[in-house]
This record gives sequence, C-alpha cells and structure tokens, in this order.
Amino acid sequence: MKNLKLSMVAVTSTLAFSCLAQTAETPQGDTLTLSLQQVIAMAQENSPAAQSAKHTFLAAEWSYRYFRANYLPSVTLSSTPNLNNEINKITMSDGTSEFVKQNQLSTDLSLTVKQNLSLTGGSLFVKTTLNRLDELELDRTSYSSQPVVVGYQQSLFGYNSLKWDRRIEPLRYREAKKDYDEAMHLVAARASSYFFNWALAESNLEQARYNFAQADTLYTMARGRYSIGSINENELLQLEINRLNEETSCMDAEVQLEEETQTLRSYLGIEQGKPIRLVMPTSVPDIQIDMAQALALAMENGADRDYYERIRLEGRSALAQARANAGLRADLYMQFGLSQRGSTFSDSYRSPAHQEYVSLTLALPILDWGRGRGQVRVARSRLDLINTQADQGMSDFRQNVQKLVMQFNMQGRKVSVAAQTSRQAEHRCDIARRLYVLGRNTVLDLNSAINEKDRAMRAHITALKTYWELYYTIKSITKI
Repeated sequence: MKNLKLSMVAVTSTLAFSCLAQTAETPQGDTLTLSLQQVIAMAQENSPAAQSAKHTFLAAEWSYRYFRANYLPSVTLSSTPNLNNEINKITMSDGTSEFVKQNQLSTDLSLTVKQNLSLTGGSLFVKTTLNRLDELELDRTSYSSQPVVVGYQQSLFGYNSLKWDRRIEPLRYREAKKDYDEAMHLVAARASSYFFNWALAESNLEQARYNFAQADTLYTMARGRYSIGSINENELLQLEINRLNEETSCMDAEVQLEEETQTLRSYLGIEQGKPIRLVMPTSVPDIQIDMAQALALAMENGADRDYYERIRLEGRSALAQARANAGLRADLYMQFGLSQRGSTFSDSYRSPAHQEYVSLTLALPILDWGRGRGQVRVARSRLDLINTQADQGMSDFRQNVQKLVMQFNMQGRKVSVAAQTSRQAEHRCDIARRLYVLGRNTVLDLNSAINEKDRAMRAHITALKTYWELYYTIKSITKI
C-alpha cells in the first residue's frame, strides 16, 4: 500500500510541476491562465457539486452531534404557570360534588437532570420541584416542594432505540465523511473532463482555422493550374468543396468552443467576459497500480462497505422493532424522594417526608388478526432482501475497482501511443500536402491525410482526458 500511495502522489506532483512550469512561461495580462490542478482546485471550492457535498456533510455532522447528545446528561428547567378563574365541579370530603367558584394562580419551577442508558434503553433522572398556589379571592398562599427526587423509567420488553442508534449512527457518520471525500475527488474528475473538453474544442478550432487556410491556399493555386489546363474541373471543384467544408468546420468549432467555455465558467464560478487560457499537461507518469493493494485500500477507505454494513444494521433494527411491537410490552416507572408542603416557602422545605411512586404498565396483544406477526415477517423479508443486495453490491464494487485499475494501468501507454500517432499523422499530412502541390498526389489522398491528422489529434486529447478521469475516480474510491 505504501508503494501505491507514493506512486499516486508522484502522479499529482508530476502533473503540478508540468502545468506550473508551462504557466510560468505564459504571459498573464488580463487572461486567466489555468493549469489542470488550478481548475480542479477552483472546482472543489466553487462548483455546485462541491457546495452540495459540503452542505450534505455539514447536515450529517450536525445529525451526528444530535445523536451523541442523546447519551450525555441533559439539564432542563421547566415551568407551567396557569390561571384558573372559573366555576368547576369539585368533589367534597363527604363524597358529594358541588360547583365551586375558583380563582387561582398556580406556578411551578422544576429543574431536571436526565441521563439515557443505552444498555437498557431506559433513562435515569434527578429533579427538584417547587409549586406555589395563590387563592386570589381568599388572599391565601401555599407551597409544595420536592427537594430531591430520583427516578427511573424503562420499557422492559420494548425496542431499544438507544442501543441500535449507538451501532448505526457512528457508521452513518463515517460513511458521510467518506462520501464527502469521494465527492471532492469526483468533482476533480468532472473538472478534468471539462478541462479537456475545452482543450479539445480549442484544438478543433485551431485545426479548423489551419485547415481552412491551407484549403484556401490550395484552392487559389488550383484555380491558376486549372486556367492553364494542368488539372481538370472535377479536381478544382473538389478543392473548392474542401475549402467550403473547412469554413463550415471553423464556424462549428467556434460555437463548440463558446459552449465549452460557458460550461467551464459556470462550473468554476468564473465571471463572464474574462478570457480563459488553459495549459495542457505535456505528459503523464507511467505507473502501474497493484491490483491487490488497490482492492485493499478500496475496501478500507471506500464508502460502499460502510453503506452496505449500515443498511444491514438498519434492517436488523427494523426486525427487532417489529418483534418488540408484536409481543408483550411493559413500561416501568419509579421515583423516590422527599416532599413537603407549607403555607410559606421555608415551611415547604422543613422536615420533608419520604415519597415513593412505582408503576408498571402491561400490554399483551390477544387478538390483532395477525398484524404483529405480519409486520415481523415483512421486516424479516426486507432484511433478507437487504442482505442479498449488499452481497451483490460489494461484489459489483470489487469488480468495478478491478476494471478501473486495469483501464488505468493501460491508459498511460494509450496516451503515449496517441501522442506518437498524432505526431506521425501531422507529419504525414504535411508530406501529403507538399506532394499534392508538386502534382504527385491526389486530392483524395490529401483529404485522407487531413482527416487522419484531425482524428489523431482528437484521440490524443481524449486519451489524456480518460487518463485523468480514471486517476481521480480511483483516488475517490481508494482515498490515496
């Protein structure tokens, strides 16, 4: 793995050195001159995809903080004052009821410290409470206090969400971090694609203008040769058609370059009207990625493994919840503490008495027409489906890594072959043009050489584009 990391770092260093060296030799002026690395840096800062990835990760981070807060002590100060001025039905001491006019102001203040327990799914709390009751018409005040109360509440056979969240949420957060890192590298891959699309459009325009100039020169020469009868009319018309076709190609290339420029501006957040010049990397490093190391790094650093592990856990959590809802449910609540009442604030805290409260609520489905059992079977079926999808997904993931590594290991050679082919095709085109001027070549041979030169040039740029797309795609998976 160490060798693979060093090799991939060498790719980045070579690319940066090559691009920066060319940029330094280019006059700047008002033109924005950018290397591939600079385009990628701007895309990772300003592109919509990068912004979306950043906000998605921030949302995941805050969600993780919320999850962690569930396992930390919480302190709550609460109060529910109320005014009651109405006639109410009151049960008297002898068991009879009367309608009594009430004019009361009730105020309370409670301070509670609560701690959730993931092991049991219950919560332990400590609280202190003070209540005040004002009988407004009687001008009478009374107090009730609970100086210290310790309590515990628990679902005995229910679904323990705290336990499952403790297993799922850290995995979800780790997956989010890897997704963010992967998204940034995929932004780099897309930026490199836009970079070479623009470079290809610019190269097409340069070639179209050059071909048009050459076709115009040849057509002018052919008109003179036709006037003296050294070529026939068919050959003259062919050269005129070539000139018109090259003129059309120039116009098409200008439109294509403008479209690619606007796409690049939009993706990088570059202001309109500012000229752009891109500096093509002159070469690519010739490295080979070890397949076993790449697979190991992908399994360790890729988000896919965490994703499939998370959805398996979520499926098991849903099954546990369905089973808990289908069976016996019991809720336990108990609290122990001190309490007192008095006509003054100090009296309500003097010699407090013990208080205890325990409740147990039971619920057992007797006849639910198979609803609970059906929910369990649905949850189990979904878990089986998730396991199948996860196994298939990991298999596809490994195959995708292997395919990408194989393509990348061959792509460096393809770039070299494409560059050599482009040079030879350009040389052949120059020879074919000179031979035609000397009358030793046909128009068809000349057209064939021109077309082959243009195809070879486009193939070279496309090979460079594929190389860097593969590089950043592999980097997004392996996190090198």
